[in-house]
Amino acid sequence: MSDMAKNLILWLVIAVVLMSVFQSFGPSESNGRKVDYSTFLQEVNQDQVREARINGREINVTKKDSNRYTTYIPVNDPKLLDNLLTKNVKVVGEPPEEPSLLASIFISWFPMLLLIGVWIFFMRQMQGGGGKGAMSFGKSKARMLTEDQIKTTFADVAGCDEAKEEVGELVEYLREPSRFQKLGGKIPKGVLMVGPPGTGKTLLAKAIAGEAKVPFFTISGSDFVEMFVGVALLVCVTCSNRLRKPRLASSSSMKSTPSAASVAQAWAVVTMNVSRP
Repeated sequence: MSDMAKNLILWLVIAVVLMSVFQSFGPSESNGRKVDYSTFLQEVNQDQVREARINGREINVTKKDSNRYTTYIPVNDPKLLDNLLTKNVKVVGEPPEEPSLLASIFISWFPMLLLIGVWIFFMRQMQGGGGKGAMSFGKSKARMLTEDQIKTTFADVAGCDEAKEEVGELVEYLREPSRFQKLGGKIPKGVLMVGPPGTGKTLLAKAIAGEAKVPFFTISGSDFVEMFVGVALLVCVTCSNRLRKPRLASSSSMKSTPSAASVAQAWAVVTMNVSRP
């Protein structure tokens, strides 16, 4: 299930819960039988009514045969009270129902909370969605694939024989870095792959990780562009802290970032970081 679907389901559940709470705090409606006002007046004139409980425009009627029903006054009827007293009907006045303090607070704050929730939802989507909220400053958005999840090898990469041959030594270094370090070898700074989209740069990077049996990190270059100053640097630091063991990191679509405008043809950067003693 995609992150968008999960967020949508989450907000639907929240909306249903809020609606249920709102309805529970709302005024309760009478569940008894409803009778029109004209029928009520006829029964009063026929001496069939024993008691009338008036609550605003609502009248809860109890007949002499103990049957009960509810009726509503359509308009202000000044003769109603005199008519009831003339027929010896017991008249009881009830105060109108007022919402509780908790319900009043909820009704007052609900629109504002709803707007804040919608704002947070859209900010989460703008900041990448998933578990990265609008205030997740400095958190890395890189996705990691473990050794078991990577099934791609050099056999899956076709038409890049020279490139596979050149990056072959990287596989050996990732497999046995200590052998190169004993000979004075330095940690490679990375590999810059140049080419238009769809030529297999990311696929080749994933194949290197698959051949070396190391985890694979992937992140888009646009994820380094944030609306707040200094956040991109925190993202880089976070990614660097996660790269403490032999593993491969791929940053693609660097052309889309303003800081990479001078490297117009650079579409993917593969960086290796091996744990230091």
